[in-house]
Amino acid sequence: MSDTSGTPEKNESAGTGADELAPEAPLDDAKSAPEDRETEGPLDESEANPVRPYVDLGGVKILPREGLHLRLEVEEESQRVVAVGLDYAGSTLQVQPFAAPRSSGLWHEIRGQIADQVQRQGGRISERDGVFGPELIAEIPVAAPQGKPGETRVARFVGVDGPRWFLRGVIAGDAAIQPEAAALVEDLFRSIVVVRGSVPMPPRDLIPLRMPAAPSAGGTDNSYTSL
Repeated sequence: MSDTSGTPEKNESAGTGADELAPEAPLDDAKSAPEDRETEGPLDESEANPVRPYVDLGGVKILPREGLHLRLEVEEESQRVVAVGLDYAGSTLQVQPFAAPRSSGLWHEIRGQIADQVQRQGGRISERDGVFGPELIAEIPVAAPQGKPGETRVARFVGVDGPRWFLRGVIAGDAAIQPEAAALVEDLFRSIVVVRGSVPMPPRDLIPLRMPAAPSAGGTDNSYTSL
């Protein structure tokens, strides 16, 4: 799912291209998050249980669970980690943490940018209320071999505004269409801890991600699959 990597304002293939919302569109900068986020997640580092065995990836911490496989998505030119991919319950969940203002959120604005980009790519998009608040359901065209009918893939774009951070998730596979798988992946997203840190960062900058300190045997430069 490398096509969804990058910062919200710069990566067009992520459905969040550089184009801003139309000037006449009202800008809603209120935070968007579940009412129980502070206890049920996604959590800020200050809210997480310090004794839980998290895998530390810099900007996020992941709680291991049976059947979970983790992939780190690396930008080819810079070789920096730009996203965390989680394979679980027949689904994929890609997550990216971004710096955000203390008193306002990013998700309401970014949803408009994602919708615009998906439509530019010839896809269809709709919005609904989900467990994390507003989310987008995208049907994205997939290139097919010549002579074969075109196909689409379904992806769910979810986002949560936390204290000085914004966490975006892109869900594909079974969890995009099947309720049972969706519940498992939503619980996985809830379990993520965001580590904003104290270093000043402009809003929308990707919070730095890194390889885990001690990858297990069998991992590669861009993957860590022992969770």
